[in-house]
Amino acid sequence: MSASKKTKYSFIAIALLPICVGLFLFLLFSTEKKLPIFNATDFNSELVDLSIQGSLNKHKVANFSLIDQNNTPITQENYKDKIYVADFFFTRCPNICPIMANHMKKLQKAFLNDDDVMFLSMSVTPEIDSVSVLRKYANKHGAIDGKWHITTGDKKHIYELARKSYFAVINQGDGGLQDFIHTPNFILIDKKNRIRGVYNGTSDKDVSRLAIDIKTLQKEDL
Repeated sequence: MSASKKTKYSFIAIALLPICVGLFLFLLFSTEKKLPIFNATDFNSELVDLSIQGSLNKHKVANFSLIDQNNTPITQENYKDKIYVADFFFTRCPNICPIMANHMKKLQKAFLNDDDVMFLSMSVTPEIDSVSVLRKYANKHGAIDGKWHITTGDKKHIYELARKSYFAVINQGDGGLQDFIHTPNFILIDKKNRIRGVYNGTSDKDVSRLAIDIKTLQKEDL
């Protein structure tokens, strides 16, 4: 190849370099991370109630009716157009629940000024966790009224939510007297009542990932 042709191709390469770099950066940063939308078939079948195992329907959390630490009725309407994190606990739990409550408190602090982010804890021993007990528990763990609802209610209703809406527990049951569930899961719900992530609420690493995923969900609405 002659020297003139080499010079010509060098000029072309130099001219195209900014275009190539610009295209690379565009492709790199224009593709925003999208969180998955979880349906029943995306979970281990052991986590899905027998009545809906294999369902191909697009899944949404069912309506709920609970009572919080202020004896205030709490329904899905309280979480309308909100991103929220849900978990299941009981106040007498000596091991994982205090860790989960501490992590929920940290998440509450991280999103304190974000009005579209809320938290929901549901007692799995509602016969023990009365409103007065929940009030003390909320005070102990720094739950902010209106931001973090710590709730009780009908046991069958709560257990059905855990199994059919949040896919939070492995064992099957009917919410009866001998039925008991215990799970470390934090479940991330979007503004359309869809499950967007499941995290180990006792894990620092998983809770940090959850905080990042909440911010990702917030960007979806921008």
